[in-house]
Formats: sequence, C-alpha cells, structure tokens
Amino acid sequence: MAPKSDFSALPPNVLTTQQAAKRLGVSVSTVQQLVEAGTLSGWKTSGGHRRILYDSVSQYLEHRTAGHSADVVFGSQTKLLRILILEDEPMQRTLYQRRMAGWNLPAQIKFCKNGYEALIEVALQKPDVFLLDLSMPGLDGYEVLKTISERSDLGLAHIAVLTNMTREEIDERGGLPVGVVYMAKPINFDELRGYLMACCASLARRQAP
Repeated sequence: MAPKSDFSALPPNVLTTQQAAKRLGVSVSTVQQLVEAGTLSGWKTSGGHRRILYDSVSQYLEHRTAGHSADVVFGSQTKLLRILILEDEPMQRTLYQRRMAGWNLPAQIKFCKNGYEALIEVALQKPDVFLLDLSMPGLDGYEVLKTISERSDLGLAHIAVLTNMTREEIDERGGLPVGVVYMAKPINFDELRGYLMACCASLARRQAP
C-alpha cells in the first residue's frame, strides 16, 4: 500500500498550492488556474494534491515583475527533454514505454536496465530528468543517485525515485538527497505524466529569451 501524503516530506524545490499562493500573493484558485494553463509547472499526486515546482513560481514572479508573459508553449521548445529511466524489470520498462507513448511529450527517453548503463548515459548526454528505481542487483539506484548529486553540471536536473521501498525503508538507508521527488510503486501514471509535463514546462522556461 502506498504511504499517505506527508506535506512535511516535500522536497524544498516543490510547493503545495497553498505555499505557491502565499509566495505569489494570489488565491489558491488562481494558482490552480495557472497550473491548468501551463503557466506554472505542477502535477497532481495520487491523493489529488497539487505539487508545484518552486522554480516555475520564481520564474513567474520574475516575468510578472518585468512585465513579460509567463505562458509556456511546449511546441516552441528548441530542445527535447532528455529523460533517463533506470528500471531493471523488463515488464516495468515495457509498461513505462507503452504508457508514455501516448503522452506526446517533447522528450527523448532512454531506458537503462542497470546502474552501469545509467552512469554511461549520464556521461554521454547529461539527462534533464531522472526516473530511478532504487533496488536492483549490482550497481543500484542509490549509487546512481549519489553520482548525480555530486555532479555540479546536473544541478538543474529533475530527479524522482519510483520504488517499492517505503519512506521509512529509504530513511533507514540515509534518506534521499534534497530536491528528489518520491513516487511509490505501483506507479500512478496520471501523477507521473503530470510530473513530466511540469519538467517539460520548466525546460521551456529556461530556454525562453
């Protein structure tokens, strides 16, 4: 059974709707409308709670202060989002591939079946988003996560762990680095899709002139 939502466990680069509204000085309903319009990068959890990327709120504030529009059009992206998925189970990789094929993400997706492949891919192309399973034989997701965290050139990358492990089990192994999003298996694909769309919007904003 997936753990209950825990607001205190949110990474600092993710805000609740209420936190975003307070930072922007607007109502909660306005924040919801901004997310629906794609102006803010956010998604819904399996429990129906919205999660909003902190950097999209900061960028919106900067654009608003400068008098510019903060709207994002995915089709204007000059660069595809590079997504690396670390998953050792063949059936799970197939499931990800089939579900994501219908999402029309402006993205290039690379599947790695073990930590060694993932580290090679990191060296070759510096992914924008990492979706990591943690438990697997040999070099596992923890080692990959450690390497990513130590790379200053990956400081803007979005990282989520997709795992059967509970938060308590992860905490027993030292917890997750700051900013890493936790998603429990079985994966809620609506939540995952929303998260990846938020990552796409974040990349589009960084590309904006």
